[in-house]
Amino acid sequence: MTASYLKEEHHMFRESLRKFLAIEAVPHYDQWERERMIPREFWRKLGEQGFLGAWIDEEFGGLNADFGYSVVLNEELERVGTSLIGVGLHNDIVVPYLDTYGTDEQKQRWLPRCITGETITAIAMTEPGTGSDLAAIKTTAVRDGDHYIVNGEKTFITNGIHADLIVVACKTDTAVRPAYRGVSLLVVERDTPGFTRGKKLDKVGLHAQDTAELIFQDARVPAANLLGEEGKGFYYLMEKLQQERLIVGISAQVAAEEMLRMTIEYVKNRRAFGQVISQFQNTQFAIADLATEIEIGRTFLDDLIGKHMKGENVVTQVSMAKMWLTEMAKKVASECMQLHGGYGYMEEYPIARRYRDIPVAAIYAGTNQIMKTIIAKNLGL
Repeated sequence: MTASYLKEEHHMFRESLRKFLAIEAVPHYDQWERERMIPREFWRKLGEQGFLGAWIDEEFGGLNADFGYSVVLNEELERVGTSLIGVGLHNDIVVPYLDTYGTDEQKQRWLPRCITGETITAIAMTEPGTGSDLAAIKTTAVRDGDHYIVNGEKTFITNGIHADLIVVACKTDTAVRPAYRGVSLLVVERDTPGFTRGKKLDKVGLHAQDTAELIFQDARVPAANLLGEEGKGFYYLMEKLQQERLIVGISAQVAAEEMLRMTIEYVKNRRAFGQVISQFQNTQFAIADLATEIEIGRTFLDDLIGKHMKGENVVTQVSMAKMWLTEMAKKVASECMQLHGGYGYMEEYPIARRYRDIPVAAIYAGTNQIMKTIIAKNLGL
């Protein structure tokens, strides 16, 4: 079934992207996983082919395309492997902050290179002592003439090593109450004095995905790099989290679909006790259950994407989708590995990588426990 929000031009975009990824990503993905990094050259090739920032206004080098192109991009990247989530983060999570809250001067300065893949972006919210509680961040930015002096540490930052532009959540006012009113967003550039990167973090999964610590020691950030207004950062973050969590839901849904596809292929070829294991009732029932949940997930997700594209406020439903789809994908990973038997635990079988990669989706972009809190609050509890 084709989603109603996808038109002929979206399908053409998908075919072009699939052909590109079949040449530029699929053959190299295992090497990227071993090397623990996706090369910058891949980003530049994405940009050269017009796969980045298609939604950005033509004035800044984009095509003014709708969110459907972003959906296709994130789906096809996930089909290759979850370690490519940094591209979706750049394209549909970080750059929208620059586009929505940036001045014309800032957009002219930053957006064109984000589209070409020459500039890679990141967003820095999480700190060593602060996870989902954004109002409790400790990183400070004190105004000093034409600059802010930034001090603090960030961790678990996707694209942290490669990033040329980093949207940093910091406190420009530590005295105001409630505390979230003191949060502002500053764009920190690669060569900023006082800004350094800590270690590249060694994760259980997402091995090719670049995740790092960021350190600010009296970092001098031009005041001209303030994004939007001082004290409005928390509101900006809340406004954009709907799309971020929708992107996570898209990735989880596609991961589940891919795991089911590879498992059905496996059980139809693997033999035991004189027959292929797909003929065992236990196998059939397990796959029937998974296929049903995945179909329900796709229906819910497509409906939400359509509403999001119309500009509707679906924060509650997106929180539900992010929570339910990521938990569903974790279940699919476990069941599919079991159906692979001992081979499922071998690195040469892609189900092993999927099993490692999927659990963190229930943690980032706000833990699933936070999603439940949001849902409960919006239900009037």
